Amino acid sequence: MSFVMPVVSVCPMRKEAAHRSEMVSQLLFGELATVLETSGDFVRVHTLYDEYEGWCQQSQLVFMEEAPAIHTNQLSKGWSSVVQVNGADMMIGAGTPLDLFSGNALSMPGFHFEYHSAGWQPGNAKFEEEQITTIARQYLNTAYLWGGRTVFGIDCSGFAQQVFRHFGIRLPRDAYQQAAIGETIGFLQEAHCGDLAFFDNPEGRITHVGIMLSADTIIHASGQVRIDPIDNMGIVHAQTGKRTHQLRIIKRYEQ
Repeated sequence: MSFVMPVVSVCPMRKEAAHRSEMVSQLLFGELATVLETSGDFVRVHTLYDEYEGWCQQSQLVFMEEAPAIHTNQLSKGWSSVVQVNGADMMIGAGTPLDLFSGNALSMPGFHFEYHSAGWQPGNAKFEEEQITTIARQYLNTAYLWGGRTVFGIDCSGFAQQVFRHFGIRLPRDAYQQAAIGETIGFLQEAHCGDLAFFDNPEGRITHVGIMLSADTIIHASGQVRIDPIDNMGIVHAQTGKRTHQLRIIKRYEQ
């Protein structure tokens, strides 16, 4: 079995083996995936973090015959920071995994990486209002990007997944998958900071998710990461007053 890791900050995962194909997710620097098949300059991978599959460009990856050792449980801290790649700077977004680094360094075939900033320790984080709000708000005004998982562009489920990652809570990739786990909260008035609210379309399919900041406020990726009021019917756009999403269910997750 072969393993891959991106040598770029963000590696698109596409539905088909073509540059014009839909981006279904992203493989972040420091994340590992197994190789399923190849087609030209593309390789279909299965991610280890969230069990997702897609096609990545081979030239954006480093290949290994064995999975590298995990040395620490650490993420990049702050909106963005710098990793040195063979001596050149590369920007990485908040929540990029650094657990393959031994000390400040990571060596792969043909590549040497260094990270000299302070990291975020999920094991020391508390899944409580102050820290949840701080982490979630650092994504504010990030542009919505279908398949995105970073401060450079993110979708609704990628936003929930990455915020929860800061607290050692591993969520599936898509909103409907996230809605299938966790404890159901019966009433909106019982919701608190860190609960996830899910929304459906007229056909009843879960299509959107956001993070509750309080029983009447939600932060979510819709156009951009934004904060809006929420009531028993759903989300109301803070600027236009229009209802944008129909509430389906609220879930709670434990650290």
